[in-house]
Amino acid sequence: MTDDIRSRFDALRGAEHADPVDLDALWTDLATVEVDEMLGAWRGGDFATGHLASTVLEKVRWHGKRFDSPLEAVPLVCRDGEGGLYSNKEAGGGGEASLWPVGFRGEVTATMVYDRMPVFDHFKKVDEDTVMGIMNGKLGLAFGVDDLYYFWLEREA
Repeated sequence: MTDDIRSRFDALRGAEHADPVDLDALWTDLATVEVDEMLGAWRGGDFATGHLASTVLEKVRWHGKRFDSPLEAVPLVCRDGEGGLYSNKEAGGGGEASLWPVGFRGEVTATMVYDRMPVFDHFKKVDEDTVMGIMNGKLGLAFGVDDLYYFWLEREA
């Protein structure tokens, strides 16, 4: 089952266009994540669904997320002009975030709750070092659209 999950994930991540129906089917088959499993630094990317967030995150040079503790989460680790990493609070609605176990689609899983936006990033496990995320909430306030945003994170060494 694990090899099947990984191959489906890799195919959707590499697809020129990833259909949200296929992403939702993969999400259903993934294991939930505990808050403590999310601690650390993560490099991120997204699935090619055409979501506006992709353009916004590319523009701010999004690198990933960092979870220093359950109450200290950095949702937008970005690269500056010299290639250094920093917390882009401006693009993140003026704040950072925290991690909580939150119910989503009938399951409780680790979820990043933004400090200043009505948005949640829910996580499920692809493997020990890879998670899939779905951004959910009052998305129209964050990106001007209500579609879910599908992304992934890989643990940094």
